[in-house]
Amino acid sequence: MKTTLIVLVSAVLAVALIGAGLFIGASWARGRSAGFGHAGCGTAESSWGGMRWGTPGAWGRGAQGALCTRGGYVTSGADEITTLEDAKGAVETYLQDLGYTGLEVEEVMEFERNYYAIAVEEDTRTGAMELLVDMSTGAVGPEPGPNMMWNAKYGMMAGRGFSWGGMMGGGMMGRGRVWSGSGEMTLTAAEAEDAAQRWLDANLPGRTAGEADPFYGYYTLHFLRDGEVDGMLSIHGSTGDVWYHSWHGGFVGMMEETG
Repeated sequence: MKTTLIVLVSAVLAVALIGAGLFIGASWARGRSAGFGHAGCGTAESSWGGMRWGTPGAWGRGAQGALCTRGGYVTSGADEITTLEDAKGAVETYLQDLGYTGLEVEEVMEFERNYYAIAVEEDTRTGAMELLVDMSTGAVGPEPGPNMMWNAKYGMMAGRGFSWGGMMGGGMMGRGRVWSGSGEMTLTAAEAEDAAQRWLDANLPGRTAGEADPFYGYYTLHFLRDGEVDGMLSIHGSTGDVWYHSWHGGFVGMMEETG
């Protein structure tokens, strides 16, 4: 009975998300009346983060349905981004434009398909957001997956008390679960790294889990192959479920700031 209820709740939430996306796209086409300040959002000319909404692991640029989220999360860019420094600047502008204070960019990574950045709280050093920067346009927006669905303070489901399991991202190994939404984690960073290593041993043998960075409700870490970054995983802070970030493509380089 409990399993049936969880499946039903997950299905209802998935339908609601699809319906909301269709409504937003239609509203944008009717004169941008949905209130999102992102040029081209929901149109065939949209481009964001090298990704197509709703097609995890195989997302491409310029596709119908590029991400529009609540509060105008995706901001349009001014130009092509070609360096880590420029990607960091775009993220800093994004945070300022959306009125976030007390956050700073701690890490920027370049992948084959996009730039990735972590913004942390200056006072707690806890991860606040995982963000993507589109290489061709400079548009900045939230990374899908755990950043949206497990982030209890800054994500889409903040305070709503739900975790959607693998509904939105490729490589999610857990189930849909109902949880507190408070961001309190029962797993330590070391336990999260152990969970990640077990997943890697079963699914991507030959890789080694790196150090887990805490966010509100989950951890994210890089994994290595032959001593080099080879990908990224997130681990739910209470259930230990693992979500594989399958959308980045190959790793190119990174820069880190010390706080």
